[in-house]
Amino acid sequence: MGYWWLWWGLTATVVELTVVGGAGEGLIPLSRIAFGSCANQSASQEQEAIWNAIISFNPQLFIWMGDNIYGDIKRPFRVFGKERTIGPWKNVARFVPSSPQEMSSRYLQAKSNPGYSRLRRHPNLTIIGTWDDHDYGLNDAGKELSFPTKTTNQKLLLDFLDEPRNSPRRHQQGVYASYTFGPQGRQVKVILLDTRYHRDPLSSDGTILGDSQWTWLEKELNSTPSAITIIGSSIQVISNISATTGPLFYMESWGRFPKERERLFKVIADSKRDGVIFISGDVHFGEITRFDCAATGYPLYDITSSGLTQAVENTVPSVLHLLIRFVAWLTPTTMRVIDRNCRYKSCTFGQPNFGAIEIDWATTPVTVRSEIRDRSGQPVASVNISLSDLKWGKNMNINSSNTLKKSANISRHCSLEVSLPWIVRYRLAILFYSTLAVTGQMMRRDEATNGDGHFLL
Repeated sequence: MGYWWLWWGLTATVVELTVVGGAGEGLIPLSRIAFGSCANQSASQEQEAIWNAIISFNPQLFIWMGDNIYGDIKRPFRVFGKERTIGPWKNVARFVPSSPQEMSSRYLQAKSNPGYSRLRRHPNLTIIGTWDDHDYGLNDAGKELSFPTKTTNQKLLLDFLDEPRNSPRRHQQGVYASYTFGPQGRQVKVILLDTRYHRDPLSSDGTILGDSQWTWLEKELNSTPSAITIIGSSIQVISNISATTGPLFYMESWGRFPKERERLFKVIADSKRDGVIFISGDVHFGEITRFDCAATGYPLYDITSSGLTQAVENTVPSVLHLLIRFVAWLTPTTMRVIDRNCRYKSCTFGQPNFGAIEIDWATTPVTVRSEIRDRSGQPVASVNISLSDLKWGKNMNINSSNTLKKSANISRHCSLEVSLPWIVRYRLAILFYSTLAVTGQMMRRDEATNGDGHFLL
């Protein structure tokens, strides 16, 4: 047993040195990072444009943020018949796991996609990643997924990422990992979380990361400082849009585990680490969110890119795209960064997209430009972040009531969605059910007439 742990420790050291590449001054700083999520391996032709846009961005690092394949099996919508998948009378699950052979086949299909193959051959590019539910093995699943299934799927993901055979990720429960890039003074640390393997059931307000991953994360955050720390979470950290879209529909996020999200913010604050930025995926649209009132004393940003193919506007006819954008604009949000640089008024983007981060090390102070880009590589939402604004404790008085009263913008990014007045928080549901009621009344009136405006006797 003791020798096994000695071997593991030596292996971890070797892997860390390989990833860092040493901290010598000769290393090239990491300046361009691309990331994305939600790529259906069957949509090979749809992927070409987005991969070409990513290649044209010329990234030094590409990060898979989850749903790198759609590995589970989705049954069709069926209200009637032997297998009913929707409604209170449904008798079978909508999603079921695939066999290991089918999962392997889907990964092979994704890896051999022509566009992604060209990206893999891109010079001086590193590819890393984590997973989300559909490549973990089952829609919305957490730790309840069977042990054989998730261990097999963990191996398949790491093979897809070309993870070294001696990597510690192949000997742990979960795919969390950290990497450090660049020379001393310009280092970028990337921490990838696993929000699936140890996650308690939705609405339980239990754990997302599990004890072992929490211990690891605290150690990583308290390790050697870096100029920038990017924390990758497959689900959104800042936004909790389910608080305002329910009871119509719900999406996963850290906001649905409020104690866990508060713990995450506290762990970051306690580490006194500067320059923390989140990236995320999962929701099938892109947006940038911000929280000003964490105990870090500086704003926490979350750049959400979703999806490379699976975007919300791709799931409906084009004539309904304006309706989708209207609903996105109408949905109450307290965390979204909204400015004139967004393509649409809602500052969300429901078409295929990827995330792009550009770090300008030559400026004083260093600036980080974070963008959501479309299939042609054009930005649709963006934010410029100065590293001088991401210093621990810089604005510790930001939580005071006087400060909030003086700045409407800061107040907006401090108020969580769940704190909105109920008539605002549920206005989407109110509008939907009111529309149903009015439509139903009109239909009953039509049925009560003979078509000439006269009521039937």
